[in-house]
Amino acid sequence: MEKIRLLIIDDSALIRTMLTKIFESSEAIEVVGTAADPIIARDKIKRLKPDVLTLDIEMPRMDGLTFLRNLMRLRPMPVVMISTLTEKGAEVTLEALAIGAVDFVAKPKVDVADTLNAYAEDLIEKVKAAAKANIRSESNLVSHQKHSMQAADMTEKLSVDAVIQAAAPKKHFATTEKIIALGSSTGGTEAVKAVVKGLPRTTPAIVIAQHLPIAFSASFANHVDKASEMQACVAEEGQVIRPGHIYIAPGDKHLLVVRSGARYVCQLNDGPPVNRHKPSVDVMFRSVAQNVGANAIGVMLTGMGADGAIAMKEMRDAGAINIIQDQASSVVWGMPGEAYRQGAAHYVKPLEQVAAQILALVKKSGN
Repeated sequence: MEKIRLLIIDDSALIRTMLTKIFESSEAIEVVGTAADPIIARDKIKRLKPDVLTLDIEMPRMDGLTFLRNLMRLRPMPVVMISTLTEKGAEVTLEALAIGAVDFVAKPKVDVADTLNAYAEDLIEKVKAAAKANIRSESNLVSHQKHSMQAADMTEKLSVDAVIQAAAPKKHFATTEKIIALGSSTGGTEAVKAVVKGLPRTTPAIVIAQHLPIAFSASFANHVDKASEMQACVAEEGQVIRPGHIYIAPGDKHLLVVRSGARYVCQLNDGPPVNRHKPSVDVMFRSVAQNVGANAIGVMLTGMGADGAIAMKEMRDAGAINIIQDQASSVVWGMPGEAYRQGAAHYVKPLEQVAAQILALVKKSGN
């Protein structure tokens, strides 16, 4: 199998050396070169023709965002950002994803060298996924599918049973109030914004599980809030779920939807990662299947892996109506693709039609 050709761009010689060692431990990746800044990288891209780049944000001579903008305009290709776990790092990373980066790996401010080794399998998996991602350039999708390999499992994955046991939908006080449950991962920060942009403030409440670190949660919620007429926030324990509001799982907790009398409320769970993720889409979707049932609308957007697929099928079995993003408009058709294979979907829609389909279902239900 042809290897993924990777170019590493980072101003730290230590980080370049460490990343090279990490990626070359994978039989699927060949590091064809490294560059200390974007000016050097520009020439190496032309000469070495890499399939994927890793790109640091803070570099001399030209910052990573400026370089990324130029790259996406002139030569769109898959880029995985190396970003810092800070509020500023979160803002810049979300901007990079808006420009067209496929994904990111967050590194802490201290002990970067030691910590990078802990992220080794995550880094490898994300570069593999990037190699077959759909790359956005000037709002268009460019298919980059030279490599069709599946991302390898990193470690043993805990199932959703580790946090919430399977059970039949619970009986509650009758209510017609709708809940929209949305899951996403790779490419999801932009996909979520695209969906909520098309929803009026009268839309039923939305709960979101997006794979992001806790340091990014507030920034992401702010971006979503600005994109929509609805009001977005990071979900809090015991918060009453109200129409016209969007509740985003914090990056270090699972978000469950539970009932308190006739009301829905947010419940945060500090259990173990599920499918290697916390928050997990499977956990949120299972809680919705059990506590909201037929009053739910499920939405699965772009994402790597399979988190959420099993519980989305449980939502369908409980009477919910589900929408998944189609392959052509997904950055990575992992999570929606697996939901489709599980038989969870009622509708498969391109990203630009998801909001309209949600509103049609809300209208049809009379709510």
